[in-house]
Amino acid sequence: MALMLKNARFIDPQVGLDEVCDMLIRDGKIVELGHNLDMPKGVERDLGGKIVVPGLVDCHVHFRDPGMEYKEDIETGSRAAAHGGFTGVCTMPNTKPTTDNASVIEYINKKAADVGKCRIYPSGACTVGLRGEALSEMGDMVAHGAVAFTDDGRGVQDSGMMRRVMDYAVQFGKVVMSHCQDEGLVGKGQINEGVQSTKLGLAGWPAAGEELQIQRDIELSRLTGCPLHVQHLSSLRGLNMVRRAKEEGLKVTCEVTPHHMFLSEENITETYDTTFKVNPPLRTKEDAAEIIKGVVDGTVDIIVTDHAPHADYEKDREFELAPFGMTGIETSLGTVITHLVKPGLISWNRLVELMAINPRAILGVEEVKLAPGYTADLTVIDPDVEWDVTVDDFESKANNCGFVGAHLSGRATDVYVGGYATMEEGVVVE
Repeated sequence: MALMLKNARFIDPQVGLDEVCDMLIRDGKIVELGHNLDMPKGVERDLGGKIVVPGLVDCHVHFRDPGMEYKEDIETGSRAAAHGGFTGVCTMPNTKPTTDNASVIEYINKKAADVGKCRIYPSGACTVGLRGEALSEMGDMVAHGAVAFTDDGRGVQDSGMMRRVMDYAVQFGKVVMSHCQDEGLVGKGQINEGVQSTKLGLAGWPAAGEELQIQRDIELSRLTGCPLHVQHLSSLRGLNMVRRAKEEGLKVTCEVTPHHMFLSEENITETYDTTFKVNPPLRTKEDAAEIIKGVVDGTVDIIVTDHAPHADYEKDREFELAPFGMTGIETSLGTVITHLVKPGLISWNRLVELMAINPRAILGVEEVKLAPGYTADLTVIDPDVEWDVTVDDFESKANNCGFVGAHLSGRATDVYVGGYATMEEGVVVE
């Protein structure tokens, strides 16, 4: 199949491209970029006024499949991903059964091939059942397609076990993605320990409960030589630890979420809205502002969503009983454009680095560049469209999004995976 994308602004800092031109795609690969290109036969799209970038990748999502498909499954999760402008996602292993062996990796890959609307890159658990007691079947999972290892949802508590995980992961050339949470210190914490937890009478979750394990895992990365990726970083002190590790030349990267940048503990009020109950918790406005500075100055490597869907009845409970997590894969791009690109805090080039280039590099998956010979995984963005976030617009099964009601600027309109549309003009392709 041949596809011609005309009159779009193509942006890719990897090849120094920022130009209005045309792109010819054939059999899933980019063939040519230029002006006034001709195509004897095929599909032609006029994308005047829109931006085309290498397809976005979200390195941190929970699609709940297998075992908790009532919250989300690979089909609905990937539909939500396409709707949000993503061509690929990395799924977390806290499924039921846990993704800690090759058979579950195979299941995810098979279902993604059958019903997926984006590329699915499964991560494998570090330990069996996320219990931190025995190594998972790491080698078998790599052989069947696992791209990284993490015990996301809990984190490995024992330092010796985490060292062993890193010793094995480095042999397979895989990154260890760390959910940094000292359970003994965090305890039954519900929200950030501070003014709001005191005012609302909720158990506090100190930022030190995250920071202690960030520092521990940086030292273990130094010891083992294993690449470390710090997940959903939420505090200024944690950010500074990563910054220092980078200055030392250690193989340390980190991610942040839109909710940790654009929301804070002050969003949790006397209404006790459990939508804002997330792990790690929303921190102070000062933390959020410093994390944004980390995005601007390059300390932060990628923006992820930690898309964590739950059924309405699970979130509609007492705050202490409701599960942690919010969705965000359908609002992430819009929030980043609205709060970072439009005010001039970051450029379009930096957005592409944060949401397309660096995620692929960290996961070690196929590079995508806007150049001949590369796979045509593309995200098309209308930078000026204004829209309101409503639950009726979600492709996800879940509604627990902290940005419902927000007015945003900029949105993905089309997504191509291997040259084939998974979303056209804002509608997921059936």
